[in-house]
Amino acid sequence: MTEPSTSEHDRTDPSLSAIMSERQQLINLTYRLLGSLTEAEDVVQETYTRWYAMSPQQREAVETPGAWLTTVASRICLDLLGSARARRERYVGEWVPEPLPDGMQWVSGRWGGTAAADPADRVTLDESINMAFLVVLDLMTPAERVAFILHDVFRYSFAEVAAIVGRTPAACRQLASSARRRIRASQSAAAPAALRADTVRAFKQAWAAKDIDALIGLLAPDATATGDGGGLVPAALHPVEGAEQIARFFAGRMDSAPDVTLVESTVNGQPGLVAQVDGVSVSVLAFDVEGDRIKRIWAVLNPDKLRPWRTAG
Repeated sequence: MTEPSTSEHDRTDPSLSAIMSERQQLINLTYRLLGSLTEAEDVVQETYTRWYAMSPQQREAVETPGAWLTTVASRICLDLLGSARARRERYVGEWVPEPLPDGMQWVSGRWGGTAAADPADRVTLDESINMAFLVVLDLMTPAERVAFILHDVFRYSFAEVAAIVGRTPAACRQLASSARRRIRASQSAAAPAALRADTVRAFKQAWAAKDIDALIGLLAPDATATGDGGGLVPAALHPVEGAEQIARFFAGRMDSAPDVTLVESTVNGQPGLVAQVDGVSVSVLAFDVEGDRIKRIWAVLNPDKLRPWRTAG
């Protein structure tokens, strides 16, 4: 992605450094709104394009550039989310949010403002990137998702959210409340971090050993496993359901790819696994662990979604 050079523009636009410093925060927001790092970067690029399409006088008239950028980026995301259903209908197989490697979790705060709300309704930034959370977000309406993320995650007041999404504050409050109910209905009982890591590590060992009985013992009876190949690489077109079916499916995958190396990694802030062939990441797995059993597995194999994993480190 091309960005204006600081050395080139500083003399003509003294505010450039301040404007460009908002970029990470914009990525922070747009990734959570879209579930795709690639699309988030495109939105941020378009947002800056619109900023620099204005005359210097128009830019100088913007009282709070960060708020302007946030509003524009959020509205672009709202439009994209509105067309997402049609795009997903053309997608081959299941669609899973783009996974983030460790070090790309962006858990800094919001741009400012004085939103006051019940702390019980808050979602921390690190919680808001785990895969289970993003999957539920994808089931929301565009307006629900934008209102919820802006208010409950980034702490914008409903008056501020209303100005961004073009609804009344009361309507935005209802949208966020509806989204909150979806989140609560989907949440598993949180397992301690150490137990989650131990469970994923045990899954890795059992998978590498093709130990079907051990795999079954690590999976909840009603577990589901969802693969996302995007039609570009082989992947199950529908979720695999049930502990035994999942165990046999994963053991079979290991039989068909004996040269795969499994690496423990942080995936969207949670313990996960990366499958590599000759040091290249070919699949990233995120897990939802309830107690000491794995409830859900998401495996992203689509190479377009693995770009950060092939350049990380």
